[in-house]
Amino acid sequence: MSAIKYQFREVEQIKTTIWPDAKQGSIHIAQVIAQAIKEKAAKGENILLGLSTGNSPVQVYKELVRMHKEDGLSFKNVISFNLDEYYPMQPDASQSYVAFMKHHLFDHIDIQKENIHIPDGTLPLEEVEAYCIAYDKKISDLGGIDIQLLGIGRNGHIGFNEPGSFENSPTRLVRLDATTRTDASNDFGGEENVPYRAITLGLKPVMNSKKILLCAWGLGKASILQKAVEGPITNDLPASLLQRHKNTEFFIDFPAAESLTRFKTPWLVALCNWTPDLICKAVVWLSLQSNKPILKLTAEDYKSHGLSDLLVEYATAYEINIVVFNRLQHTISGWPGGKPNADDITRPERAVPAKKRVIIFSPHPDDDVISMGGTFLRLVDQGHEVHVAYQTSGNIAVHDHDAFRFIDFTIDLLSKGEINTAIQAKIDHFEQLKSILTDKKPGEKDHPGILQVKGLIRRGEASAGARFCGLNDDHIHFMDLPFYETGGTKKSPLSDVDVNQTAAFIKEIKPHQIFAAGDLADPHGTHKVCLDVILMAMESLKNESWITDCWLWLYRGAWHEWPVEEIEMAVPLSPQELVRKRKAIFMHQSQKDTPPFAGNDPREFWQRAEERNKETADTYHAMGFAEYEAMEAFRRWKFNF
Repeated sequence: MSAIKYQFREVEQIKTTIWPDAKQGSIHIAQVIAQAIKEKAAKGENILLGLSTGNSPVQVYKELVRMHKEDGLSFKNVISFNLDEYYPMQPDASQSYVAFMKHHLFDHIDIQKENIHIPDGTLPLEEVEAYCIAYDKKISDLGGIDIQLLGIGRNGHIGFNEPGSFENSPTRLVRLDATTRTDASNDFGGEENVPYRAITLGLKPVMNSKKILLCAWGLGKASILQKAVEGPITNDLPASLLQRHKNTEFFIDFPAAESLTRFKTPWLVALCNWTPDLICKAVVWLSLQSNKPILKLTAEDYKSHGLSDLLVEYATAYEINIVVFNRLQHTISGWPGGKPNADDITRPERAVPAKKRVIIFSPHPDDDVISMGGTFLRLVDQGHEVHVAYQTSGNIAVHDHDAFRFIDFTIDLLSKGEINTAIQAKIDHFEQLKSILTDKKPGEKDHPGILQVKGLIRRGEASAGARFCGLNDDHIHFMDLPFYETGGTKKSPLSDVDVNQTAAFIKEIKPHQIFAAGDLADPHGTHKVCLDVILMAMESLKNESWITDCWLWLYRGAWHEWPVEEIEMAVPLSPQELVRKRKAIFMHQSQKDTPPFAGNDPREFWQRAEERNKETADTYHAMGFAEYEAMEAFRRWKFNF
C-alpha cells in the first residue's frame, strides 16, 4: 500500500503524508535525506543535518545505516547538529543522547567525528549560556541547517522546546515539562531520576532550517498531531508553529492519523465514497453528536450536520438508520465462542464447532485479564478448550522492592530446617542478589539473577489469574519470546526464533479462535511486536489444512478501545462478571497501585479496564441499544489466505 498524500488544505495547515506503517514512512524519509546528501556531495559541498532522538527516528537511522553499508552512501560531507541533551548528563550514561546517537547511527557510518555536534550535558552551569550562543553561531556560520529531522512530544514539544516556548527562542537551558519527565521515566528507572533540565536547540534555528521533516508513529501521537496540523498556532503547542514554515512536511502512519479530520469526519471537508464502513462511522458520529438514538435520527439531523450527501444514497433517513442499527445490533453477543445450535448468520462467531479450541495471546503477563478478562471467563464457563499464552516474561515491569521482598521470603524459607551445603549455596546466592539490588543505580539494567526473580513474580501472578478464570496449569503457557529478553525497555528485533516458536505453538493447538492484542497505543510497542509475531506465524502456517477455520480476534482495552463503528463483536458483561474480572486483575499484585510502566494514564489498570468497558456499554446504550453494565470489544483480522 502506498502513502496517502497531503490533502484538505482548508483543514490541514502542514503538508502531511500518511504511510501504512512506520517502516515504510521511515524508509522514505531516509531516502529524502540520502538524496540530499548525494546532491551536496556531487557539488563538493557539506550538508548540515539537524538530528533528533527518541523512538520516532530510530527506523530512519536504521535505513541510513543500511544504505551506507549496502549501497555505499557516504556521510563524509555531513555535519550534524543534534537537537538536545539532558542536563546534567554524562555522555557515557545509557540515557544520554550521545549514547543514543552512537548506538543507532554514528558508530555505523563514516561521518567524521569532528562534524558531530551534540549539546554538552557535562558543562558547569555558568558556562552553559555561552556554550548555547556558540552552538547557534556555528550553525549560522555554516549556512544554517539544510534538513531538520524532528519528532513530536505528547505535549507538542519539538526538541525540548516545551509549551510556552517562543518562536524566536535560541538554543538554551530549559526546565522540562512534567509530561516530558513522565514520558522519560521508563529510561531512568522512575520519574524521580529524570533530570529536571535539558539543553535544547531553540525554535529560532529550527524555524530557520531550509527543510523540516517531522515523523510520528502510533496511536499515542494522534491527538497532539491533529492539534499541531489543524489547530491554531500557539506557543502552548510549539509544533503548531511549524505551520509558519514554508518547507515542512509531516510523515505519520495510519494510527497517528486517526484524529485528523480526513479520517475522523471526512464528510465535513470533502465528498465521500460512501462504503458501508464509512456510512456506519458517520451515523454513529451523528447519533453521538446529536445525542439521539440511531432510530430517532431524522433527515434534518443529517442535513444540519453536513451529511445531506448521504441522503442521496438512500430514499429516507430511516432506511439508513435501520441498516446501521442492525449492523451494530449484530455485533452484540454473549457467546464469544459462538452459540451452539443457533442460527449464526447474523452472529459475529460461528456456531460450529460448539466447543472450540481457543488461544488467548497475552503480550504481557496481565493483558489477558485486563483487556478481555470477562470474555476469558465467559469462554471457560461456556465449555471451550481455552489456552492462554503469555508471550513475554514482563520481567522489567516489577519494582525492585517487590523483588527484594520475594528474595527475603526465599531466604527465610530456605533457612527453615536443616541447612546443608546445597541449601547454604542457595542462601548465599540470594543474599548476593539482595546486595546487587541494594547497590543498584537508578536506570541501571537488572542483573540476570534479578530478572529471573522478577520474571518468576510475573509468572506466578499470571498463573494465579488464569487459574482464577478456570484454567488448569497444562493450559497456561509461558513463551518468554527472545526479542523481549534484553533486560531493558529497548528490545531486540524480531527473529525467526520468535516466529517459529509461535508457529509451533499454534500448530500444536490448532485453534478455532485466537485472541490477540490489537492495542497499538501501547507506549512501549510490545503489543505491536507481539501482534506482528502472530501474523508472521500465521502466514508461515497458511498451507495447513485447518488454518482457514481459525479466526483471529483483536482486543484492546489496556491503553485504548476500538471505536464503536470498528467493533465486530461486543461481549456484554453483567455486574457480577465485571467484579470477577476485577478479581482476576487483582491477582497481578506487582502491577497494582503504581506499576513501573503505567503509561500516561494515572488510573490503575483495573480502573482503566472497568471504565473503558462501561464507556463502551454506555455508548451502545446512547445509540439506542440495550443497557449493559459493561462491554468488551473485538475486531476480527481478515487474512488473505
